[in-house]
Amino acid sequence: MSGPGSDEEDRPVGVGPWAGPWPTGPGAERYDPELLAAGDRRNVVDRYRYWTVEAVRADLAARAHPVHVAIENFAHDLNIGSVVRTANAFAVAGVHVVGRRRWNRRGAMVTDRYLTVHHHADPAALAGWAAAAGLPLIGVDNTEGAVPLETFDLPRACVLVLGQEGAGLSDDAVRRCAAVLAITQFGSTRSVNAGAAGAIALHAWVRRHAFGQRPA
Repeated sequence: MSGPGSDEEDRPVGVGPWAGPWPTGPGAERYDPELLAAGDRRNVVDRYRYWTVEAVRADLAARAHPVHVAIENFAHDLNIGSVVRTANAFAVAGVHVVGRRRWNRRGAMVTDRYLTVHHHADPAALAGWAAAAGLPLIGVDNTEGAVPLETFDLPRACVLVLGQEGAGLSDDAVRRCAAVLAITQFGSTRSVNAGAAGAIALHAWVRRHAFGQRPA
């Protein structure tokens, strides 16, 4: 990881113009002529250098895990961008913003271009979508009655539902979840922020379903 004063601050971001003849033949259509000519400075892994946005989206969709992430947005939560970026990193099938349609995209670092972001007016609308898709809603919040995330066997196909910063999950959302999971904490703070909670929950899902590690 980089930080203020690190050597990485002086390193060029991305790659320069394509060296040598441009790609031809099968798969060449995935490359963006403008990026080939000017270089690719985007926040993407090397696998996707010089690819068009559409090509990256299609490849991610083909490899997406069957888990979705939803976050309530009734108070303009600034953590949504971070949640979207994390969801992209874990290759989720989709992100769902519940409540206000507008959200601060700065924290997403443009990763929202490469995955599908759905909008639902309220928890009832999210629940309706999830029911039609055959996906249980699994809440992530340290609310009363929640069970430890660390000992819960997360379903492979599901929607992880995060509450907004401070207030946590709304009562309406809690009622619609098949289970609500709490991240075990050992310090004095009441909770971790929604961005961190999303990363922890998705990592738990990956350990279970990408690496086959059952919870204790």
